[in-house]
This record gives sequence, structure tokens and C-alpha cells, in this order.
Amino acid sequence: MKKTILTLAATAAALTGLTGTADAAPFGGNFNQKEAQISMRIDQGVRSGGLTRGEAANLRIRLNQVQRLEQGYRRGGLDMNERRDLDRRLDALSASVRVDKHDRDFRRR
Repeated sequence: MKKTILTLAATAAALTGLTGTADAAPFGGNFNQKEAQISMRIDQGVRSGGLTRGEAANLRIRLNQVQRLEQGYRRGGLDMNERRDLDRRLDALSASVRVDKHDRDFRRR
């Protein structure tokens, strides 16, 4: 009985710790990591042939626009609305990469 209670207590403590990090993640400001992942996915898409050069160029332009917007926001300090805006734009860009990579519009080799 004591072992079961200790196991439940340990599980509850672990889950409590996880929920705290999940709540902080959406607006934690780790935009550089998201941007790097999107950039790597674009590069991988070009290498695999899933993205045409035009699609990749378009996606890179959009990524650069988000990065410039982030720099502008950071000059005055990021508020919650600006964080949400950047997060939304990066999510939309990530979705565009996914769609373009799987649209069966293959690069000619």
C-alpha cells in the first residue's frame, strides 16, 4: 500500500512539472529555434526534391520577413501580442512548408 501511494505521488509530481513547462512553451520566446527548424526543413525539401527552387525561394523570403519583423518587435521589447503574432506567423510558415513539400510538385532532376 505504501509503495502504491509513493508511486502515485511521484507520478503526480512528474505530471505537475510537465504541465508547467507546456504552459510556458507557446510564448517562451524561443523563436530562433523555430526559425532554424523551418530553415532546415526547407533545405531538406530542396535536397529531397520535395520543394522546387521557386517554392524554396518563396518560403525563405517569408522566413526572412518574419525574422525582420521579430527584430523590429524586439527593439521595443516583445509584448504578449507580438509574441502571439510571431508564433502564429511561424506556425503558418511551417504549415506552408509541409504543404509545399507534399504537393507532388517535384523538382526536375
